[in-house]
Amino acid sequence: MTATLISLISIFIGLLGANVFAAFYKKYSFGLTGNTIAGVFGSIFLIKSFGRLGFRPNNIVSDGHFFLTPFLINLIISVLGAILALIFLKKLQLKLDRR
Repeated sequence: MTATLISLISIFIGLLGANVFAAFYKKYSFGLTGNTIAGVFGSIFLIKSFGRLGFRPNNIVSDGHFFLTPFLINLIISVLGAILALIFLKKLQLKLDRR
């Protein structure tokens, strides 16, 4: 597995997580396109933020070895970032609608 493939997998898991979360919690949904965009950007943002802790794709695949635990943590962070992005954007939308 290469670092690029790991990045694509984590982004895909993020957009999947955002759409599944929005399916269960309809009040946070922005539609399929909005959930997908929020999931992609939320997962990328949180993974970039936590990347310095050792969960970057380059750290997961180093010296020809694949490390499963950091990979799973990377996927969890990706889903969490997507969910947090949906919640943040919905709260922002509600705050802007009140004006």
